[in-house]
Amino acid sequence: MVAIIATDRDGDEPARQHLIDPEICIRCNTCEEICPVHAITHDSRNYVVNFDICNTCNACISPCPTGSIDNWRQVAKSTPYSLAEQLSWDSLPAQTELDVATNPELPEDVVRLTAEAAAGQGGATSPPWSAAQPHVNLFTMRSPAIATVSGNFRLTEDGATSDIRHIVLDFGATVFPVLEGQSIGIVPSGVAAAGRPHHLRLYSVASPRDGERVNYNNLSLTVKRVTNDHDGKTVQGVGSNYVCDLQKGAKVKVVGPYGASFLMPNHPGSSIMMICTGTGSAPMRAMTERRRRHKEEGGGELVLFFGARRPQELPYFGPLMKLSKDFIDVNFVFSRVPNEPKKYVQDVIRERGDKVAQMLADDNCYIYICGLKGMEGGVMDAFRDVCRAHNLDWDRLRPELLAKSRFHVETY
Repeated sequence: MVAIIATDRDGDEPARQHLIDPEICIRCNTCEEICPVHAITHDSRNYVVNFDICNTCNACISPCPTGSIDNWRQVAKSTPYSLAEQLSWDSLPAQTELDVATNPELPEDVVRLTAEAAAGQGGATSPPWSAAQPHVNLFTMRSPAIATVSGNFRLTEDGATSDIRHIVLDFGATVFPVLEGQSIGIVPSGVAAAGRPHHLRLYSVASPRDGERVNYNNLSLTVKRVTNDHDGKTVQGVGSNYVCDLQKGAKVKVVGPYGASFLMPNHPGSSIMMICTGTGSAPMRAMTERRRRHKEEGGGELVLFFGARRPQELPYFGPLMKLSKDFIDVNFVFSRVPNEPKKYVQDVIRERGDKVAQMLADDNCYIYICGLKGMEGGVMDAFRDVCRAHNLDWDRLRPELLAKSRFHVETY
């Protein structure tokens, strides 16, 4: 059974509590000796962590020989597990789930951006029936979460025409729950014209719900540095350049999370078809990594159609190449490889028509499309052609997919 802790963003805040597993702790005293703030103590039975002192520095994690120190629970900030409770345990308590109050009024920028992104599917739709319950708008412009940049890595080669970054944000002791397919908001520092604050920018989360690294309270983003607009004119994207230039250790104000429909299915046997270009790979990476970490739970097929100009400009190309073909069916598509014809994701969708038609007709398959607006028309035409070749009617099938929450589009 999952315990529900009721919290109130205007009063009691959610928090992340560091605990030690008494079942596997060998009482070596390494953690107590190494803790720089003396937050760890013990009696004749258990080693425990003082919530009021621990600053989640993680200095004790690596030296622990058994991993018993690397355990965390979400709690209400006013009612963490006391030292007396921890000293009495024979095993850790069940993982809790926070029932966090949400703020119903979304920022105007979020409403506008999400409406534009979902226009390709005719507006917002319901999430899959087995999707986890998302938390939305927990942190606002008036009360943002403060994250620390713990990593900024270039994903594309130095000679590539695009600079795409993998950004890792650490939230420390702040609970910032996100699901695969959700996004967060970041406001660039400084001011825009007339001294007004910059508009909010949304970025899809590229890591699964348990973090970029399991048990580390962090998440990742996939961000392309914008230097040209859609017409090819030179511009300096304020938001993307701000994020891409963030240095390790920098503090960032984060709002959200946002998104309640572009969520992955969780029931056994559910399959996922993912179609993306460029940084539209962020939610696809999150879903893929979630499935990889939980392969034993019996997920269905994963099929990915991923387009870029060249292999050097495709985010996560190397890691995707290492995934087993039994785990995921990856279809790379490149449009600017020298001495090769241009090819786009819709071309490979047609080439894989048998598999695509099978998945479209499977009620346990869910389709996700993310990338530039320009890809929408080509993908829809490809679906129509595949359906026509396999005795299906796309114009009839598409409304059925939407009604069953099997078809999700986010383009920008």
